[in-house]
Amino acid sequence: MRSRVVREGVHVLAWLVTVAGAVGVGLHFSRSGFRPLVLAASGAPYLMAGSLLGAAAFAATRRWRGAAVAVVVVAAAIWTQVPLYVGGSGDESGPEVRVMQANLLFDGADPRALVDEVRARRIAVLTVNELTPAAVDALGRAGLNELLPHRYLSPGRTASGTGIWSTYPLTDTVEYDGYVLNQLSATATIPGVGPVSVFAFHPVPPVYGTGVWADELSRLRAILERASADRPALVGGDFNATYDHAQYRAMLSGRFGDAAEQAGAGHLVTYPTDKPWPPVVGIDHILVAGGRAAEVETVGLPGADHRALAARVRLNSR
Repeated sequence: MRSRVVREGVHVLAWLVTVAGAVGVGLHFSRSGFRPLVLAASGAPYLMAGSLLGAAAFAATRRWRGAAVAVVVVAAAIWTQVPLYVGGSGDESGPEVRVMQANLLFDGADPRALVDEVRARRIAVLTVNELTPAAVDALGRAGLNELLPHRYLSPGRTASGTGIWSTYPLTDTVEYDGYVLNQLSATATIPGVGPVSVFAFHPVPPVYGTGVWADELSRLRAILERASADRPALVGGDFNATYDHAQYRAMLSGRFGDAAEQAGAGHLVTYPTDKPWPPVVGIDHILVAGGRAAEVETVGLPGADHRALAARVRLNSR
């Protein structure tokens, strides 16, 4: 009797986790602005993983119909996630540029730690979010301006500030109006490549309002679509969206690619780092057009609530 109860319990659990996996697949494709669904999409890969447990549980209890359903869900889940792991081939002979994206948690991040990472990794282009005037001063004292002497900054109180530091001269600087947080772009002139568009983005999180969040992502995508197609481009930002948000992946439908996807780096979780548990979602991204990322990794940043991203990018030569 007890063994039968256990089998039935495993059977019910198998269906529950399989349904959770199917929900995860659905969330990956959902464009709904309903806040609970938008927030749940951040955890879609974890829900999808349930289908693996479901398939195993169905097989263990010899429930073959259930196993077949779970296998279909597993296949769909793998299909949504595999692009992050397979990478792709491309021209890797062009000039190399090392790019970093960092969210500073206002002026909470350790400025010397960030500067040390920039120096050690030979970063040439740095995009920064949540940049305050105090953080600008602290980074300057820590030596960032010597390493990256060209900059275009729009610091602000709390989360609004954004900045670009560069080894290369910056021209054509633009701050885009109509956003809650500051959105910037500039043109970097890179030897062997020529002009390269550089963007530093920070749309609001969906908890601010999913309608505003989706609208800002859409308008930032329009900015990228208007960018000069005859030159490469680099984008760094805290997008407050994961790869499993369709609203974020829409930015990748044109000539821009996600650096982690290009490099086959997998899920790079960056947030939050100020909790007792490890980071669980990847909302910081680097995008590339006119080139491809060969390597991307996360970087610990003491005092911040995000891990930074560092990418080695090969840009198309002139």
